[in-house]
Amino acid sequence: MNIFKSDAARRTALSAGHVVPDPARCVQCGICTYNCPIGIDVRAHAWRGEAIKHSECLTCGECVARCPRGALYFERTNLFAGSGA
Repeated sequence: MNIFKSDAARRTALSAGHVVPDPARCVQCGICTYNCPIGIDVRAHAWRGEAIKHSECLTCGECVARCPRGALYFERTNLFAGSGA
């Protein structure tokens, strides 16, 4: 299953985004947390409806790809928004 349309789209999503849950679709199966190579409790974030902005998150997409209900997706973010530089 390829969640990205092209390599360029993959690089853009991984470099300028984070994983966002849809708590209404999440059934707390834990597959996302089980497949996280860093061990982030993605399920807990999904339960609370919080974006995964964990500093150690690789944005590898394993949790997004493995979610059987499609409750996780990538959202673009500007990492430098609000900086005074």
